[in-house]
Amino acid sequence: MARLIGDIGGTNARFALVDADGLPSDVRILHVADHPGLVEAAQAYLGDRVVDEAVIAVATPVEGDAIRFTNAPWSFSVRAAQGRLGLARLAVINDFVAQALAVPHLLPGEREQIGPGEPLPDRPVGVIGAGTGLGVSALVGPSGAKVALPTEGGHASLAPGTPRELALLGRMLARFGHVSKERALSGPGLLSVAQALAEVDGVTLAATTPEAVTRQARDGSCPVCREAVATFSALLGSAAGDLALAYGARGGIYLAGGLCLSLGDLFDRAAFRRRFEAKGRMRAYLEPIPTYLVTRGDTGLLGVARYRIA
Repeated sequence: MARLIGDIGGTNARFALVDADGLPSDVRILHVADHPGLVEAAQAYLGDRVVDEAVIAVATPVEGDAIRFTNAPWSFSVRAAQGRLGLARLAVINDFVAQALAVPHLLPGEREQIGPGEPLPDRPVGVIGAGTGLGVSALVGPSGAKVALPTEGGHASLAPGTPRELALLGRMLARFGHVSKERALSGPGLLSVAQALAEVDGVTLAATTPEAVTRQARDGSCPVCREAVATFSALLGSAAGDLALAYGARGGIYLAGGLCLSLGDLFDRAAFRRRFEAKGRMRAYLEPIPTYLVTRGDTGLLGVARYRIA
């Protein structure tokens, strides 16, 4: 059966077809803001092509027929979308379930190890990634039969690890009421961190977008932006360590999502790994766990292509 696959985030909608080897082909990236909804975006991708089934990964909880995105204006009914697209079968899964399903199929050159450690076989694997939001999943079960867990771990509460981060959290708490990990560990979160640091220091922040924060950190024109990126790196390490502890992820932790890749060498890998291990009495437990940065750009589509429709 011809299969359409999609990986839909808050900013981009990635579509592809599955080739004879079970891999994504004819990949195309559409902007979510350019289309009124999933069906229209899928139709724009397909054109005159006809498919029998589709698997779509979405950056939001999947708990029944009604799907409403957390960081985008789209919403849809699974049953109605299946009918409008003329599909025999349609499966909708969480986007980080897709990221997790891709992990066993990554080639050695599609990941960069950060720090020491060796994975233990048949132990859980954690996956966390920052983009428009923060996604979290885990692979559990024996090799060859692992199950990807859908979670909303990105909305768990952010925990500061230094007095500076505590002051930062106070400013963000006053603004948001609840400060989730996603409030700091995402594209919009990068801007929020820079804004909060500027408030703490009583200075004016010129950057008004996450892209501007990254640009001014890179060219050295804004010390606050530079610190915001460094703080992001450290807090992401702390969140990854939390994930490893929560799931006993001795099989390794994988960093997915587009933000770390877009930061390039601004992403402080040493700070990430240092905070990953900085869990007091649990340091010895975390030190042997490997951490990896996924460098493949269409990991979500790879995972969706491997998903088996029940």
